[in-house]
Amino acid sequence: MPLPPSLEGRLSLPAVAAPMFLVSGPELVIAASEAGVVGAFPSLNARPAEEYVRWLGQIERALAASPGAAPFAVNLIVHRSNKRLEQDLAATVAHRVPIVITSVGHPGEVVARVHAYGGLVWHDVIHLHHAHKAAAAGVDGLILVAAGAGGHAGTLSPFAFLRQVRAVFDRTIVLAGAITDGAGIAAARVLGADLAYLGTRFIASRESRAPEGYKRMIVEASAADIIYTPAISGIPGNFLRQSLERAGLDADNLPPRPEIDMDKEGGARRAWRDVWSAGQGVGGIDDVAPAAALVARLGAEYRAALAAAGAGPAVSATARRTA
Repeated sequence: MPLPPSLEGRLSLPAVAAPMFLVSGPELVIAASEAGVVGAFPSLNARPAEEYVRWLGQIERALAASPGAAPFAVNLIVHRSNKRLEQDLAATVAHRVPIVITSVGHPGEVVARVHAYGGLVWHDVIHLHHAHKAAAAGVDGLILVAAGAGGHAGTLSPFAFLRQVRAVFDRTIVLAGAITDGAGIAAARVLGADLAYLGTRFIASRESRAPEGYKRMIVEASAADIIYTPAISGIPGNFLRQSLERAGLDADNLPPRPEIDMDKEGGARRAWRDVWSAGQGVGGIDDVAPAAALVARLGAEYRAALAAAGAGPAVSATARRTA
């Protein structure tokens, strides 16, 4: 499907550097967007709430000075436990953030307020019934978080999930799930997605706020090291076995599921500070590089994959021209 006008021709690669809790900050957003992919961060990464406004200004100034940059996105957690939602949404609207990604709840109120200034709303989904609800709420795009994705992931195969959603949804579809190279981006496009969603690959980037130990663990890990569990944040997600063990947990005998809590002093923030998430695509990551170099490499891999499949012109038509 064609991308919305605000994205058409503005991407060097049909991809999003996904927003990652405690990992994505303005540095990564700016570098990714300047390289030609959508850079994104969760509003809750900016602490306290006033810092969120400062981050928005920093990103806006940097991208204004880079006319060819791709738009950026902010992730808002719309679950009732997020006590900052109203404050962050007000700042998001005031700054007219181009793309708002909603997660863990109903996006209806966000859709109304973001559409009022002409922004786009994409919603994270892991089940078909969530996709139907979000579509009915009027979102502009759905992010299908399929099996193997880092963070809060689903269990559906991307082949089944994307095909069924595309049959009933004619707007933007973004596919997430173990995509760490350009061939994966090409595969997502061939399946029918408009954009690929890459998180784990950008954890191992120079601009990422992940601790160096986290980045090294990503580089050294394989798919066999990924544990899928709700025990950390209350929502099923994929985590690195080594980080679970380092935190003193038995990865094969994890504690019961906790309540979801986005509070500053505990809950998701505290858990994800001590236990590190990653997707099953870690086995394809073997270095830590600047985001611009990663995007350039992904682009070369993407074009090579399309050429090998004989699908170049049809699939890459949405990408902007590059020198």
